[in-house]
Amino acid sequence: MSYEIVSNGSSNDTTHESRADHTSVIDIYPLSCYYFGSKDAIPFKDETLSDRILRMKSHYAAHGLRTCVEAVILVELFKHPHLLLLQVRNSIFKLPGGHLRPGESDVDGLKRKLTRKLSLNEDGDGVAWEVGECLGMWWKPDFETLPFPYLPPNVKQPKECTKLYLVKLPVSRKFIVPKNMKLLAVPLCQIHDNHKTYGQIISGVPQLLSKFPFNMIDS
Repeated sequence: MSYEIVSNGSSNDTTHESRADHTSVIDIYPLSCYYFGSKDAIPFKDETLSDRILRMKSHYAAHGLRTCVEAVILVELFKHPHLLLLQVRNSIFKLPGGHLRPGESDVDGLKRKLTRKLSLNEDGDGVAWEVGECLGMWWKPDFETLPFPYLPPNVKQPKECTKLYLVKLPVSRKFIVPKNMKLLAVPLCQIHDNHKTYGQIISGVPQLLSKFPFNMIDS
């Protein structure tokens, strides 16, 4: 069962002592440590799948391979790791992120997208995002095909590459979400191998995270 995150009245400004950086361990803080609010809606670029395909074809003709970057962000709820997902039109689940601008780096582009979709203002109010390692890459051989978790050897000109990055949260943060989106905390056990609901990329996230020990931090 997923849990919609709604606005609450105040943020938790609890201080947290810095600890040694263990790259092999993911610290996961309780959902209650974070403040959630809303802001003006962000207009959707595509109304239909056909619109999206036409936009992808136009982008490819102008710039070549389209690269998307998406964030894997975890919180703790009921002693279980939950993945933060955006829900669009009450049906489509997405990892926070989006496509890069021409010449933009993966990290800079992901930080820009996270700020646009999860912060109050475009400048992020000074909020920093800790972008970690790339967990995996998915490829679209053609505009209308499903993504592959590898680049098929017979595909010489892929149309889209999606990269998943681990983004580690601090002990406290404000998430401000557009009104036409929902931010959900979904347990990993519900997502695992559930491609019918969450799609191939999101349903594969639990496997990508299986190499990491989780450190559940009490509030």
